[in-house]
Amino acid sequence: MSTSTEQSLAARSADTEALVRTSMSKGYQLCSLLTPPAYTAFVLLRRGRSHFSVNSFLRATWLGGVAGVAGGGAVEYVRSRNSSDTTLRTRRIRAAYNTDSIRADDHSTIGAILFAVLTPAVFWKRARIVHLVLGGAGVGSAIGVLSHYCRTLSGDPPPRLQIPISPSVPPSS
Repeated sequence: MSTSTEQSLAARSADTEALVRTSMSKGYQLCSLLTPPAYTAFVLLRRGRSHFSVNSFLRATWLGGVAGVAGGGAVEYVRSRNSSDTTLRTRRIRAAYNTDSIRADDHSTIGAILFAVLTPAVFWKRARIVHLVLGGAGVGSAIGVLSHYCRTLSGDPPPRLQIPISPSVPPSS
């Protein structure tokens, strides 16, 4: 294999990896946001209030997050495999300079860490420790994403950055 082909394959691999990681993070955030209300509605409507427990709620939350990670990564991997090198590079650069997404990730991470610590402190006797920590992280991630959206709606949007244009990257529309 020639050196330029190896460099092209290495760049494609790095772009795919970065985009898959980003999509896995977004999948976790989305499913952590959607799973708690969906699970609560399902249990309350199908089984009644007596079957609802903190342990099962937190378990469903972190398992929903895991499903979001797997789904987001798989969808992005297939999408990246079917994209051209130029399209892949353009999408990676746009993702790297998307301040709205970066701020949502920051809020989500802060919420996940905070609630992974606080949830076991509050619900120590009501659930297993693994569900307390991982489910608490899922709930915190959802609260972090919601706080990002509330902050944006209240008039504090993240600044928009000008994406640097190189000769091999088409301008954004």
